[in-house]
Amino acid sequence: MKRMLTFMLPVTAVAVLLFPVMLQAAGLGPIDSAGVQVQQQQQNGISYLSGGIGMDESKAIQQTNGYNVHMTFSVGVDNKYIPDVDVVISKAQGQTVLNLTQAGPLVYVQLPPGKYTVQATRNGVSRHDTIDVGSAAARNLVFHWDDNS
Repeated sequence: MKRMLTFMLPVTAVAVLLFPVMLQAAGLGPIDSAGVQVQQQQQNGISYLSGGIGMDESKAIQQTNGYNVHMTFSVGVDNKYIPDVDVVISKAQGQTVLNLTQAGPLVYVQLPPGKYTVQATRNGVSRHDTIDVGSAAARNLVFHWDDNS
């Protein structure tokens, strides 16, 4: 009995640790493409996706490859996705490379290597972040506003 308990404890610990990963993988299952309206767009030679309204559209964006900046916009204590954000991405020297209105709640962008400033504005309230895009993994940016902004 002691031998069985010694074996089961590590197995149970691993199962508990992997449970959230398995749930996330299950959430990215099949997509009903009839409900997906997202298409790759370009501005100033920069490719991007903007959308994510509804589960199928959100899954479709999250399953795409080739974008090195992933932005998520949310509001409130429940982190509700919001699609009404203005986004400006500028090079370190101040030159705007992407200017989107009413974007989101997910925006995926393919930027050339370099340093950028990202400004996300909703109802006049701005959030900023600075990123250094290289050849490494995608940069994930989350912009969050309170319910009253």
